Formats: sequence, structure tokens, C-alpha cells
Amino acid sequence: MSDESKSIHEFDFSLICEYFSSIERQGPGSPEVTMKALSFVDHLTNDFRIADIGCGTGGQTMVLAQHMPGQIIGIDLFPEFISLFNTHAANLNFQDRVKGVVGSMDNLPFRDEEFDLIWSEGAIYNIGFERGLNEWRKFLKVGGYIAVSEASWFTDERPAEIDAFWKDAYPGIDTIPNKVAQMQKAGYIPVASFILPENCWTENFYVPQVKAQSDFLKKYAGNKTAEEFVANERHEAQLYSAYKDFYGYVFYIGKKI
Repeated sequence: MSDESKSIHEFDFSLICEYFSSIERQGPGSPEVTMKALSFVDHLTNDFRIADIGCGTGGQTMVLAQHMPGQIIGIDLFPEFISLFNTHAANLNFQDRVKGVVGSMDNLPFRDEEFDLIWSEGAIYNIGFERGLNEWRKFLKVGGYIAVSEASWFTDERPAEIDAFWKDAYPGIDTIPNKVAQMQKAGYIPVASFILPENCWTENFYVPQVKAQSDFLKKYAGNKTAEEFVANERHEAQLYSAYKDFYGYVFYIGKKI
């Protein structure tokens, strides 16, 4: 495998965390997309309890908090992300109902049927789409919702280069109909699915990385690992530009039966 095609998980966690802490979003998305996904969730009340799993620094979480009542808990593996998350919540005066905690989606500290809504933007791949849907279901009340964005194929066939890249980076990637079927099999009514628009990848994710990459390389001049990591991120952006007709992120919203 060339340095350009490494999986992000092969790099040092502290470098990954420092790099992505410097940009607002740790994955493709937008406030508009977060709000569109939220529009499929019914009966929002002040008693609503929400978990944002793999919340990062909380870009999407704060959007949720601005547009819905209830208590929100964000959970992420990286303490640096959670520190920034709680700072953002305090700056927006959400500290009384929005809290970030450090934890792993492999071992969530939640009670059965604790939540009305489970949210996860661009993070469920860390545990796998099917596994996440199945394991997280117990934390939802009956009638509760799950909303996740997930890398998905738009076509049944695609060019060999992008097919090989994604199957190495995330073997769980699949077509939209197959993902919807997996959600239904896991015990949810598929409520909606929609493709994230291109600007979620470009202006909201890849463009902000240009300055971050320049600053990162200056700080770590001569550090081969840092240089390889930036090369990896640039390669991903080039692949997206070349093959965006064949894949992207899709939001999937389901309701627990």
C-alpha cells in the first residue's frame, strides 16, 4: 500500500486529533443538512434526550441545540475534542443542557431506553454501520429515532481506483438500498434517506483543510508521519473531486419499532 492510500486509522491518534481540532468540522456536513435530517424527527419536546455519538468538537451538536429543546450528551474518544465541545457549549450558553463526555462507542455508558434520539454524523463507520445500528438500538426508547450519515455508493458499479480505495478504507461501504435494508433488518422503520450535497465535502470540509495543512506542515517540518498524513488527506480530496458521482455521504433516519 502506498503512503497516499493509507487508512486514517494507521496514523497516530494525537496527530489526527490535533489536525482536526483546528477545523470546525471533522467530516463532511453542514448546518442545513443537520436541520434537514432533524426535520424528519417528530414530537420534539423539552423532555427529549439526545445522544450525539462520535460528536467531535460539536459543530453539528450545537446546531441541534439551537433548534430543538431537551438535553444533549455528546460522546467522543478524544479528550481534546470534548474539551472544545464543552467550550463551544458554554460560549453559546448551552452548558445546562449540552454536555460532552469522553468515551468509546464500543462501550457506551448509557442506560437501556435512555434516549429519544441518537445522532451520529460521519462517525458510525468507526464501529460499522450495521453493528452501530444493532448495538445502539437498546439505548433508544420505542418510537425513538436514529439519524446517522454514512459513506455510501451511488451506483452498483464504479471505477476500479475508487472502488479499491473505499473497500480498503471502509469495507462496510455499500449502496443506498442495501444500507436502508440493513436499517430495517436492525429493527427500525426507515423514515428517510438523502444524499449530502457537494458543498458539504468541498467548502465545508476540504477547503478549510488547505490552511490547516499549511500550518500543520510548518509546525511539523521534517516529520515524515505528519507529511504522510497531510498527503493522505490531500489524496482523499483529489479522489472525491475525480469520483464524486459514484459515492458520498448519505443521511439515514430510522424509527425504532
